[in-house]
Amino acid sequence: MRALLLGGAGFIGLHLARRLVADGHRVTIVDDFSRGRDDADLDRLRADPAVQVVSGDLTDPATWAALPTGWDQIYLLAAVVGVRNVEQDPARVIRVNTLSALHLLDWVAPGERVFFASTSEVYAGGVTAGVVPVPTDETVPPMISDIAAPRFAYAASKLLGEAAFLHTARARGFETVVGRFHNVYGPRMGADHVIPEMSLRALRGADPFPVPGADQFRAFCHVDDAVEAMVRLMAAPSAAGQIVHIGNDREETNIGDLAKLVLRVAGVSPAIAPGNAPPGSVARRCPDLSRLRELTGYEPGVSLEEGVRSTFAWYREHGWT
Repeated sequence: MRALLLGGAGFIGLHLARRLVADGHRVTIVDDFSRGRDDADLDRLRADPAVQVVSGDLTDPATWAALPTGWDQIYLLAAVVGVRNVEQDPARVIRVNTLSALHLLDWVAPGERVFFASTSEVYAGGVTAGVVPVPTDETVPPMISDIAAPRFAYAASKLLGEAAFLHTARARGFETVVGRFHNVYGPRMGADHVIPEMSLRALRGADPFPVPGADQFRAFCHVDDAVEAMVRLMAAPSAAGQIVHIGNDREETNIGDLAKLVLRVAGVSPAIAPGNAPPGSVARRCPDLSRLRELTGYEPGVSLEEGVRSTFAWYREHGWT
């Protein structure tokens, strides 16, 4: 099988590439390295003869013109993500995320199968408004609380992408699966997410130890489980044309308790200083995975403690700047 990973040098992309290569597939990674890293992890993967790495800007039509067609699977993972990035330059978020999607839709060939990476943020406004239940399934109405707030530029770009892929796939004769990720974490995910942030804070000896949004709840999904779900969805004929939630619904946790777990793993005991959550952050997030289970038989396999330990160990070894 030939797989094309757009944004494949990033967090989820690299883990997915490793899995596909381990399963015996050929993988081409395209990335502009604005967020994905050309580091030792990518070098090890690049050394495999089944892997090709291409540097390219997916907002530039010339990049697409140079790519071959005839792929068995295509994964669109490229996006500007992270609350800090979104709030600092929401116009860039909309431009990059939307152009990457629209160029792919112009380029993809009939008969190919595309995975579009979306997010739980598309319905988060409904949770905050109290009109969307938690755990949350795929049938709830999308809702963005305030389209003028910079934070919601990301959700808006992904909601547009969902509509674009579902409708264009039917019109153009290719298959698509929309996967909405819910708090995926793990090694090499950068420093702008809660578990890496806490890990780095603990490694640097922060005392007191700040915990923004300590009273909020999340259900975290280790990247290995997210990759397993993606691989299964792309192999399931009945998943075509569907929106599917990807996450771990077994271990919903309070952020304050998460901080205690990270500190226990780190072997330190600073004073915890609870703080306000970032503006617009939803108070609770947990997916209903009934559809994913029905389509693929997926079950989360990595416990929160196991995942936090492996993530902390990676950041202790590698650091992050």
